[in-house]
Amino acid sequence: MEKSLDSVQSRTCEVFDAFKQALETGDTADFLTTVTEDFHFFVPLPLEGWNHEQQGKERFEELIRFERSVFQMQLTPLIELESEDNGVVVFRSEGLLNGRPFRNELAIVFEFEGERIRSFREYVGMPLKNYETP
Repeated sequence: MEKSLDSVQSRTCEVFDAFKQALETGDTADFLTTVTEDFHFFVPLPLEGWNHEQQGKERFEELIRFERSVFQMQLTPLIELESEDNGVVVFRSEGLLNGRPFRNELAIVFEFEGERIRSFREYVGMPLKNYETP
């Protein structure tokens, strides 16, 4: 069964909106209802314990709690692309990092298994070096 371009693009848009909601508000429920049982992810955090692939829903919730403890951010999607198995969103993140203004462009690649997210990998445009309180 072939998917229309609109349904494919809306899948990536919906997943990114749930990801955005998790990072901006801390509410992970919508995002986590879309992941597979073997869900895994990678985020380029230069910190021990986060500098390799992460596994599972609980670890994603830990990521959101951690990032919200140092970031207050708003995400703005700039480009959304999708193939049958992957969705890519280039987005702007801006807000406060440890109380100081920041702005960055990032990309996230979602790997889909049907309508569910099997994994994602985030790529950072400008490394954020100081995650600890100055």
